Amino acid sequence: MSHDIRRVDAATLDRIRDALGRRSLVFVGMMGAGKTTLGRRVAARLDIPFADLDQEIEKAAALSVAEIFAKHGEAHFRDGERRVIARLLADGPQVLATGGGAFMNAETRAAIAHAGVSVWIEADPAVLFARIRHKPTRPLLQTPDPEGTLRRLVEERYPVYAGADVTVKSRDASKEVMTEEILAVLAAHFERPTRTGAAS
Repeated sequence: MSHDIRRVDAATLDRIRDALGRRSLVFVGMMGAGKTTLGRRVAARLDIPFADLDQEIEKAAALSVAEIFAKHGEAHFRDGERRVIARLLADGPQVLATGGGAFMNAETRAAIAHAGVSVWIEADPAVLFARIRHKPTRPLLQTPDPEGTLRRLVEERYPVYAGADVTVKSRDASKEVMTEEILAVLAAHFERPTRTGAAS
């Protein structure tokens, strides 16, 4: 099997940047889907900044995500998440990796639709669980049945994630292959609206 990587060329990267303008690429999807890892790589290829929403929330709160959940509960965390993402979206263009629950908030989805392009990294539940089962930093999975909890979250969230502007299926491929695939999908997405004078 060939391991050749079809790299997106410089002219295509320029077209993606031009089409983005001041907007951000916002990676959405479940924990373990690879949003942060792939987002960082896509940002590097496009030569634009990268931000991780959970890290920005931790910075603003001076607490870890797990500590925020433990001390204040999920509703408090979601409120902070909504405010931080609104602030970050004002600073585009950039690649922004969000936490798994961020896109579930209608206000956040509206903010992303206004100031960003959403990219869903879709992954099968079995793949997600294999990646994250040994990580104690996932507060929503601190339950007697973490795999069952993960599957329930997938059932709740995937119909909402499906509303993202772009979907890329996570698969068993190298990070470099996946990065180029995301860039190619973005290029195709931006080429679709060909009407001149259409609102961006």
